[in-house]
Parts: sequence; C-alpha cells; structure tokens
Amino acid sequence: MSQQDQRAKVSVRAIAALAFAAVVVVVTDQVVKAIVVANLPYGQVVPVLGRALQFLYVRNPGAAFSFAVNMTWVFSVVSAAVVVAIIVFARRIRSMWWAIVLGMLLGGALGNLLDRLFREPGFGRGHVVDFISTPWMMPAIYNIADSFICVSMVVFVLLVVLGVNLDGTRTVSEKQRKASQQAHDASATEAAVADGVPDSGTAADGAGATRASRPADDSLGHDAT
Repeated sequence: MSQQDQRAKVSVRAIAALAFAAVVVVVTDQVVKAIVVANLPYGQVVPVLGRALQFLYVRNPGAAFSFAVNMTWVFSVVSAAVVVAIIVFARRIRSMWWAIVLGMLLGGALGNLLDRLFREPGFGRGHVVDFISTPWMMPAIYNIADSFICVSMVVFVLLVVLGVNLDGTRTVSEKQRKASQQAHDASATEAAVADGVPDSGTAADGAGATRASRPADDSLGHDAT
C-alpha cells in the first residue's frame, strides 16, 4: 500500500471517529434534554448531591452558561459557523485525537444549535434547555452540550501545547531540534574519528608478518643457515 493510500485510509478513520463522537454527543444531549423537559419542574432546584450537584431546569436565550441572554440570533449564527468550519476542516484531519476533540466540539455546538433552531419561541430564537447546577464551582446553569464543549476546548489547548498537528505529526520545538542536531553531529564526529584510526588487529598482524620475514640471527651474530 502506498503512502498516499495509507494517508487516505487514516483520513477515513479520522472522519468516522469525528462523526461518531459528534453523533454520541448530540443524541445524549437531546435525549437528556427531552427527559428534563418531561420530568423536572421548571425553575425549581432538585438536589442530587447536596450543593455539589443540583438540577435546575431553565430555558436560556443566550450563550453557554446563561451568558448574553439577549443575543440569541448572534449565537445561532456563531454556532452554525462553528459547525460549518469543523465540517470543512474534517478532510484535513489525520490525528484520532483531533478527530475526537473536534467531534465533541461539533456535537456540543449542534446540540445547542438544534435548541435555538427548533425550540420556542421560534426558529433561530429558541431557548436552550439548561439544567445542571454546580454552585460550588460556578453560579451558571449548563447542559450536556456545554460540558462537552468545555472538555473539548481543554483537550484542544493540550494538543496545541504538546505540538500535535491535525495530520498526526508532532511539531518539534527549537530546543528539541537543537538537541537532535547536536546528537547527530556527535555521532558523525565519532564515526569520522573511528574511520581515521587503523584497526589494532590489522596493525599487529602486519608487524608480526614483518618480523617473520627477517632472517633470524644466531647467537654469534651470523646469519642462520
């Protein structure tokens, strides 16, 4: 299999992983939201783990974590732009890590976008269903899609810091490049020195052959016959 065919195969796997992650996030988000709407009282705190975790069903007309509540259309457009951008860049992905991260981000963006498009009060102005409350961590209320968006952004930053590229290669830092160059130069120097020194065994054999070729002197200083 040629290198081009291998890269194409990896690309298909990466796109499949991205799509799978996105579908899992969207389905999980929408199913849980449907359960919340059908079973939780609106605007009432339902303790789950004391103040560590509470359910509080509200409808959010703004961004994630109930921010900017009067800009629903703007965030609908932004979410749609994020979805389109990820789909366009999907064909460049070769890294499974990037595929999963962007899949989670795509699923989170789609989960909230579906609320804004199809929930009341109207298309593009729908209110997002939020219900997770963790007062010890933040005062805002959020949902499954918001959680996956945050997790994907954290891993996104880690991949950038670690130098993992979309095609699966690693970006070499200047420090690593210099260390690699120094190691290469040292190896080249050692090889050059080794090539310049004659083999000790060969030298010894040559000296022995020279001594053997000379006639042996007898004890009186005459040539032996």
